[in-house]
Amino acid sequence: MCYVEDRHPQSAVKGHDMGEHSIETLRADAEQVLAKVCQERDELRLKLHLARAEVREEWDKLEPRFAHLEARVREVSASASDATRDVGAALGLLGEELRHGYARIRKAMQS
Repeated sequence: MCYVEDRHPQSAVKGHDMGEHSIETLRADAEQVLAKVCQERDELRLKLHLARAEVREEWDKLEPRFAHLEARVREVSASASDATRDVGAALGLLGEELRHGYARIRKAMQS
């Protein structure tokens, strides 16, 4: 099961510096992408034991990418630099790729 840390510090609230708010927004967005991907991944993992070989191959291709996403979200959450914005955009793309991959698995399991 995925572990998604829910931490949204109060430093991102009204009255604080906009740069800080942007970083906190990025952190929250990255954690939200990870949470959605985790939910889909967990649901599919339960059904995977009944899946055909080609579905398992697709899963095996996605697992290293998921591990990369999870690690990078943790890095973004721990960082407060402007460079995290670039990483955040890349994480969004990776999250979408994973979600599309999981959708392909779900579709293949239904047919």
